[in-house]
Amino acid sequence: MNRKRSIALYRRALQLIPGGVNSPVRAFKAIGIPPLFIDRAKGSKIWDVDGNAYIDYVGSWGPMIMGHAHPKILTALKKTAPKGTSFGAPTSLEIELANEVRKAFPSMEMVRMVSSGTEAVMSAIRVARGYTGRDKILKFEGCYHGHGDSLLVKAGSGAATFGIPNSFGVPEDLARHTLTAPYNDLERVRILANQFPEQIACIIVEPIAGNMGAIPPGKGFLEGLRRICDERGIVLLFDEVITGFRVAYGGAQELYGIQADLTCLGKIIGGGLPVGAYGGMEKMMEKVAPVGGVYQAGTLSGNPMAMAAGIATLEILKTKKVYKDLEKKTVYLAERICESADERSVPVAVNQVTGMLTLFFTEGPVRDYATAKKSDTKRFARFFIEMMEQGIYLPPSQFEAWFISLAHTQKDLDKTIEACNTAFKKI
Repeated sequence: MNRKRSIALYRRALQLIPGGVNSPVRAFKAIGIPPLFIDRAKGSKIWDVDGNAYIDYVGSWGPMIMGHAHPKILTALKKTAPKGTSFGAPTSLEIELANEVRKAFPSMEMVRMVSSGTEAVMSAIRVARGYTGRDKILKFEGCYHGHGDSLLVKAGSGAATFGIPNSFGVPEDLARHTLTAPYNDLERVRILANQFPEQIACIIVEPIAGNMGAIPPGKGFLEGLRRICDERGIVLLFDEVITGFRVAYGGAQELYGIQADLTCLGKIIGGGLPVGAYGGMEKMMEKVAPVGGVYQAGTLSGNPMAMAAGIATLEILKTKKVYKDLEKKTVYLAERICESADERSVPVAVNQVTGMLTLFFTEGPVRDYATAKKSDTKRFARFFIEMMEQGIYLPPSQFEAWFISLAHTQKDLDKTIEACNTAFKKI
């Protein structure tokens, strides 16, 4: 495929933007080739600036659950835009979307709209600290919760080791308040809870990990976290920025029957526009300004364009058939990929939950960050390039989830499997 225009744009971008991109994973560094520059998208497909078409499994990293440029979302935007794109003042749309979110997530008795998932998580952690009067947080290795300072921490060795900064610019004095444990390891969580009694404000977790690849919770893991939090007076914070309205209408909380104290949402609730939200029990959310002393503000919070797109999105997703259709497509794709890899003796593990999957180049099983890191990233890079040459656009990292949309057709899925067959032969 000819990608001359993408390459030329990338070279120009390198002179103006750090790394030539506005978010690191877009740079294709793990693949070793220049990134694609996208011109347009429709349904399950995207087109780059050179006119090449691809079946898209990135979906703007999750929010395009109905596919790109859905007519009902475009109609909502066309209706809203002429009235003004931003006011920095309340609108009825904020109330309407907050009400729909609360009905889908009963644990979110009160909701605050923000402009991104990162902002939602940073704010929710501040609420947890303000509510409990404690400083420490506990997160899990490989779970990404945005680029807030407290969260850019990698695990130290041993259960009692404090985290150290995983990014320049994060003070060690701040990072020491972040404890880490392996995902799906309840025993490590218990050890930390015992070692730091009445010091941990919240346990934050992706209830289904999506940022070390798709990794579902092990049996009893989420239930165990709920018990530990109840016993220790710790706030249980679910980061459902990816899973909210994707794996079920009520997210992972509906899927597994576990309620969080605080929840963070993003991506889908804006129909693809920049948006996030956090919420939880009324007694916690009433700590947020202007009612309480936990300060958080945002000029573009509740942006009318994002609210209108979100309302249109959730109206479509209310139909139960939506998630049955999504699950059917996801299972079909996962099973056929495994069969293809087995036929060609390519060692892989495929994890899938409704609407998201990851193909790991390792024998598996993959249940945490340590096992995910056993993947053959060089082989993944070769696989990615082969798939792209055949018109399949995947997340450019071994440690990201693929996203299936309602717009993906059976023809799309079968073409993807054929491409996998060819790629497995070559890598």
